[in-house]
Amino acid sequence: MEQYIEAFSQKAITLLGNLPKAEIAKGMNILQAAFERDGRIYVIGNGGSLALATHWVADFNKTVFSHHLDEHIHRFQAIRLPSTEEELTAWANDVGFDMVFAGPLRNYLKDIDVVIAISSSGNSENVIRAVELAREQKVPVIGITGFDGGRLNPLADARILVSTEEGEYELVEGVHAIILHIFTKYFKDYFDYIIAQREKKAARTMRAVGA
Repeated sequence: MEQYIEAFSQKAITLLGNLPKAEIAKGMNILQAAFERDGRIYVIGNGGSLALATHWVADFNKTVFSHHLDEHIHRFQAIRLPSTEEELTAWANDVGFDMVFAGPLRNYLKDIDVVIAISSSGNSENVIRAVELAREQKVPVIGITGFDGGRLNPLADARILVSTEEGEYELVEGVHAIILHIFTKYFKDYFDYIIAQREKKAARTMRAVGA
């Protein structure tokens, strides 16, 4: 049993050592640009990827700004789609499961926004439909995939691929969670720094006025 745990752990460590750092950084730049133009971030995924999307939305809307929640500052606007179970089942039942993301997304999407698509296989038809809609509207896409990247990887602007053997969902989803936490931690530190610098500048100005 311990050997099994060790083998799994070593696979995870190898994947972490091979993170696509340049593509992750590209994703950060896309998110920062959306923030600066007051765009929204729409996040989609199925199954375990939906759980990751939901967790990450909570982190980006709250945790990133956890040291400044009482301050009136510009914040991210991250939204998981569909936003309710009612909307998901209505699209799935009345139109088709392949439209559960693209259908709601068409109601909201603007060219200042960003779409994050999470899919281990990269081949989920409902995810691909939403990404194709984003590309039609010139909206940047951050694709977070596993295995060989599937159809999603080449469609994305930031191609964050955790390359594994097909079917290794446990490893892919675990590493995807870490990548999303990297996004969260980076922007949490970034805004802490920006706000600290702003406060120092204000303090210097006050001292200069007082002098």
